[in-house]
Amino acid sequence: MEMECDEKVRVGKRMSLWMKGLFAKLVEIGNETKALWKDDPRRVIHALKLGLTLTIVSLLYYYRPLYDNFGVSAMWAVMTVVVVFEFSVGATVGKGLNRAFATLFAGGLGAGAHHLAALSGRVGQPIITSIFVFLIACTLTFMRFFPSIKAKYDYGMMISILSFSFVSISGLRDDEIFLLLQKRVSTIFLGVCVCLIISISISPFWAGQDLHNRIALNIEYLALFFEGYGSEYFKTLQDREANKDENFSQSYKSILKSSGIEDTLYNFARWEPGHGCFQFRHPWKQYLKIGALTYQCAFRVDALHRNLSSNFQLSQEIRAEIQEPCMEMSMESGKTLRKLVSSIREMNQPTQAEIHIHNSKAAAKKLKASLKSSRMWENCDLLTLIPAATIGSLLIDVVDCTEKIAEAVQELASLAHFKSAKPGVVSLVKSEAAVQSGKEKVQPNIGLPFVTIPISTG
Repeated sequence: MEMECDEKVRVGKRMSLWMKGLFAKLVEIGNETKALWKDDPRRVIHALKLGLTLTIVSLLYYYRPLYDNFGVSAMWAVMTVVVVFEFSVGATVGKGLNRAFATLFAGGLGAGAHHLAALSGRVGQPIITSIFVFLIACTLTFMRFFPSIKAKYDYGMMISILSFSFVSISGLRDDEIFLLLQKRVSTIFLGVCVCLIISISISPFWAGQDLHNRIALNIEYLALFFEGYGSEYFKTLQDREANKDENFSQSYKSILKSSGIEDTLYNFARWEPGHGCFQFRHPWKQYLKIGALTYQCAFRVDALHRNLSSNFQLSQEIRAEIQEPCMEMSMESGKTLRKLVSSIREMNQPTQAEIHIHNSKAAAKKLKASLKSSRMWENCDLLTLIPAATIGSLLIDVVDCTEKIAEAVQELASLAHFKSAKPGVVSLVKSEAAVQSGKEKVQPNIGLPFVTIPISTG
């Protein structure tokens, strides 16, 4: 009796531990689900949309006239929904059209190959069929390695191989093959159409919109870094530790971690129909050019951040020479990028970025002159001057990179027909840029003595 009681106690303890572990696991899953929902609530909507689409297509089995017409082939519509319905409209359209037309093309090709093989008799049919299967499989598989085909039609090539092999090696008669092909193509087209209708009509998620927003966000991350870098670099080590701001110095790293996302979104965006501000034949490829320049700039930012993390301290002599131009380059580059972000998000011409580009280039010229002056090289230790020259060189590269990004955004605005800025704003920006570059002087009032008015660009 005593042993039985001990056994029951041990079983009870194991059950209690198992229940606690199960409860902890459920809590963990709940927290992960909540985190996923907070990260992107669209995931829940996508799951509901897929469930609705699959339910609608499954009604083929319960609606008697449709079932009598398609029979068991209605299962292809269900399978089509499962493999075709993707998160974004572009991905769904691309996969759906690839599946539908690949099945139609390869199925017809397979039926023709089956018919030709059947004419050769019972002995020659498997030989001819094998030759056709070998040639088509090799050709389509090799075509999948072409970058342009792999980007848009890789899934279609795979379905073509599957459909051709399925039809050509079947032992059915010609009339049965054409009936099977008709039912399969019809159900696949039906599944694709339902996917497209639900994906576009109910809370659509556009890959083009995500690409547009991501490019703007990446440029904003760079702007955030440059706006805080100048003042942070010229702080003392004690001030850096006391007022450490990780927000501006860490956000740029997401650009380096997501190098392939823009390419994926671009491939999906090309399939999407015109929507909202993104009309048919929107210049999606230009976003890749901007993204590549942003990526290059992020590498320079990473080098600047590594220097910021070092314990090197500038001497007073070097600080006095390079602090002002370096801070101005950093701040003006940040302002330029801020204007470009605003231009992309509001889809306006980026005219207001021009003045900040002029200011940053003027500061870069000033820094170059300081670094070339004999006074710095004579009065300073070479080991203390090289790190400062490295920072200056990187900031000069950043100014050039920022100008290239601005040119790419300007090209995007031209190709996508962004809204033009107001004439008054354009003329003001041009006059400010001319004043800053020394090409023009402002004479504000007739009758007053000729004066040059410095215009603040803050």
